Amino acid sequence: MMKKIVVVTACYNEEENIQNVYERVKTVFVSLLPHFAYEHLFIDNASEDDTVMILKRIAALDSNVKVIVNSRNFGHIRSPYHGLIQADGDAVISIVADLQDPPEMIPDMVRMWENGAHIVVAVKQESEENPLMFRIRKLYYGLLKQLSDAAIIQNYTGFGLYDRKIIEILKNISDPYPFFRGIIAEIGFRVERIPYTQPRRERGITKNNFFTLYDMGILGIISNSKVPLRIATFFGFILSLISLMVGVGFLVGKIIFWDTFQAGIAPMLIGNFFLFGVLLFFIGILGEYVGAIYTQVLARPRVYEADRINFDEKE
Repeated sequence: MMKKIVVVTACYNEEENIQNVYERVKTVFVSLLPHFAYEHLFIDNASEDDTVMILKRIAALDSNVKVIVNSRNFGHIRSPYHGLIQADGDAVISIVADLQDPPEMIPDMVRMWENGAHIVVAVKQESEENPLMFRIRKLYYGLLKQLSDAAIIQNYTGFGLYDRKIIEILKNISDPYPFFRGIIAEIGFRVERIPYTQPRRERGITKNNFFTLYDMGILGIISNSKVPLRIATFFGFILSLISLMVGVGFLVGKIIFWDTFQAGIAPMLIGNFFLFGVLLFFIGILGEYVGAIYTQVLARPRVYEADRINFDEKE
């Protein structure tokens, strides 16, 4: 029986790129089609431009294209994960809509999968994006690797191929706000890496901003590590010890030099501002963990679907 490969592309306001990514993926599979069946599943996060209209037009002409349209924008974490677990292929490939994940790497991924790899990930060696952003991301991946309990793959964004066995595991994970890269590291299995240079976005503008990047970054840390909480504990103990020693020092100084010793208000104000800053920082860290627990307790679905196109009725 012919094996089936499903390419999953999450999109939001990508009217300038969606036709191009469809055509480039289709071109790649021309050489693979004699050996594999293929589908291209798009999951749209309630785009406000013409992305959905373009996807519907493509799906009307090509039965290999399936489309899921979300009822609203569920964010950059929940929607792509939902799209992956809706795919029913023997292997599933995740590719972003802005073509910074080159579809031309698919044949290499498929070859490694056929050779026994359960997961094939693309790892950025270089990037044509803003050099500063690339370095910041590289530093973050390094920090995340040091903090995480699992062996996080550095410079890996989610672009890769996943065997059916991995997709079934992902389906059984009930996390409503999953950090996908951390889950892949946690799962294990045989992982192969393909280095590549990430191209620059050709059309449109990125939908990421400071808040989405912060959301992804902090989620990666709190989902994979208790280290920040332990740092807060140790830091609190050390600061308490220092405060006690300074207090004793001031007391001794005052007793010995009663008439001439002046503590002054400036050191106390500076010390208070410093301690309040540290306190608020670690309260914020604690709040992130509490927020993650709250999200888990609510256990809401990752997305609600408004429409499905080219799916069988039984699906």
